[in-house]
Parts: sequence; C-alpha cells; structure tokens
Amino acid sequence: MAGEFSSMEATAKEEVEREEHEHKREIAVPGDIIASGANFLPGEWTRREEENIFATRFGLIQEEGRIVKIIPLAGVYQPRPGNIVVGEVVDIMFNGWQLDIGSPYSSFLPISECRGFINKREDLASYFDFGDVIVAKIISVGRRGVDLTMRDKGLTNLQGGMIIRINSNKVPRVIGKKGSMISIIKEKSGCDIIVGQNGNIWIKGETVNQELLAKEAIQLIVSKSFTEGLTEKVEEFLQKHKKAEK
Repeated sequence: MAGEFSSMEATAKEEVEREEHEHKREIAVPGDIIASGANFLPGEWTRREEENIFATRFGLIQEEGRIVKIIPLAGVYQPRPGNIVVGEVVDIMFNGWQLDIGSPYSSFLPISECRGFINKREDLASYFDFGDVIVAKIISVGRRGVDLTMRDKGLTNLQGGMIIRINSNKVPRVIGKKGSMISIIKEKSGCDIIVGQNGNIWIKGETVNQELLAKEAIQLIVSKSFTEGLTEKVEEFLQKHKKAEK
C-alpha cells in the first residue's frame, strides 16, 4: 500500500512539473510547516506541534477562515459519514441494494433508509434496478462496509444524463469556494450537475453538446487543479465555446 501511494504521489508531482510555466497554488509535502501561531487551527491532513501546523499529506494548502488543511493530489476515496455520494446499483439483495461508490468498502442501501413505502414482497428491481444511478448519503462506515440513506432532501434516483468520474481529491476544486466554480459551469453550460464527494459527477443538459461542454470544463479543472486563477480560466473557456456555438 505504501508503494502504491508513493507511485501516485510521484505521478502528481509530475503533473506539477508539467505546468511550471503557470502560476501555482502553494503545494506542501509531508513535514512542511504550513502555518504558525494560535490563530490557525489544523484541518484535514495536518497536525499541530506547539505553535506550528504541519502537512501530513502531499497536496495543496487551503485556508478556510482559521482552518488550514491539505487537499491531496492523489489517493483513493475514503468514505466518511455525512458524505453525499453518487453510486451505481450493482446488486439487489432481499433487503436492499448494493452500490458501487468507488470506495474500497462495499456500500449498502437498506429498504428502511428509503423514503416512502417499499413492499418487500415485490421485486426490488422495480424500485432501483441494476445500473441505476443514485444520490445517497453515508450514515456510517464500519467493518461490514458503508451504510447509505436516501431519507434526506435531494437524495434521489438520477434519470438520463451522463456520469463522469474524477479523483475524489479534486472534488473541492470542482465545487469551488462556497460552490462558486460549479455554479459557473451550471450557468454557462445550462446543465444540471450533481457532484458526489466520492468523485462521481452526474451531468444532464437539454442537449449532448451542453453535457460535453460541462464535462470538458470539469476535466480542465481536474488537469489544472493546482494553478492560480483557475476560476477565470474556466469562465474564459466556457465563454469561448459558447460563442463558437452561435
């Protein structure tokens, strides 16, 4: 496993080197001091020692108010309670559905965690069938795997559109601060977009060209996630392609 992560980090470093001509966001490696003083609080992938906050993972430094954290540039999705995920039905059991959410753990949506009445005596495929794409929330992660729910507002079975998959560590950049980046993509492409924290993204537009435009914008963000001025680059990209269509 250690060798696997070393390989992924090496690949991420190569990405950084390929973009040396562009302005970069500040990048840290494990052991770097990324903030000092009592005014800062350690966030994800960091640790505090006395007055200093150190990085524990290779990635981008991000400040959110007083919290300083690292956004990893490589790694697999690690499910956490409260995460909203987009998953595909891969098995139907007698009491629920197994979903693929791109995690090392098996994920299960029980009948009891669905809204509305579901008759257990009926074929559960009439509710959610193999290949159906679902938005769900993680309620627990344990030895048996991941337990999901669809009881909250906005959790539903997605119809039509396309699914793209990105590294889950790039999700914060796709969403942007306070949802700014994804809002631009939705507005300029005219698509409905749901970004799962597991890296699965659902895109649905009135036309295939709209969906492809949104997909290309997201891929641009993923490929240049460590550069500064990315919001402006994405907005310029979308404007350029919108004009070309007219």
